[in-house]
Amino acid sequence: MAVLTPIPTAIPVVDLALPAAGPACSLQRSSSLWQLGSEAQELTTAISQLAEQLETDDPEQRALALAELEAALLAEEGNKAALAAKADATCWVIEHLRGQAAYRQQQAKRLTDLARSDSGRADALEESLIFVLTQLQPAATRFSFPDHELSSRKSQAVLIDDEDALDPEWLAIKTTSQPDKAAIKEALKAGRQITGAQLLTRRSWRIH
Repeated sequence: MAVLTPIPTAIPVVDLALPAAGPACSLQRSSSLWQLGSEAQELTTAISQLAEQLETDDPEQRALALAELEAALLAEEGNKAALAAKADATCWVIEHLRGQAAYRQQQAKRLTDLARSDSGRADALEESLIFVLTQLQPAATRFSFPDHELSSRKSQAVLIDDEDALDPEWLAIKTTSQPDKAAIKEALKAGRQITGAQLLTRRSWRIH
């Protein structure tokens, strides 16, 4: 019986050459099929981590984070789909951060209102307590209790009943000035040259 020797199949040559040196980037897109479904989430997570580094007070670390994000986008210059994916993930992070900021501002306002309410009630209770105590002991300047003490001190303040009735010698004259930007803008648009001012043209962007 003849023995069949298996014929070796051709082994594809894999290019293991390292890419050219460039800016370090943690936002590389995966080419594995099983990861395609989670790639957008991975990009968003990576960009969020870079965004956290932007909170640092260290300008060098902040610049490095921005440089890494810019490098990740520039790396896809020739791949529109990859560039769009990274840009879209960045937009998701921006929208999330702005939404979170708006929520926290709402919560800050709510807490400020609650604090104002608590402070107002405390002031009313204190005023009522002092009123009762001073009615009972008009000459007292200090009240002592088992765990607390109320003390007072004298101070003087000027109450102006009628400012118009005051002699000019008792009036402090204050003058302030600031650039009239609306008028300056119209003059510059009309072609006038104004020393110390110039008309800048800016383009604003908004994520939809």
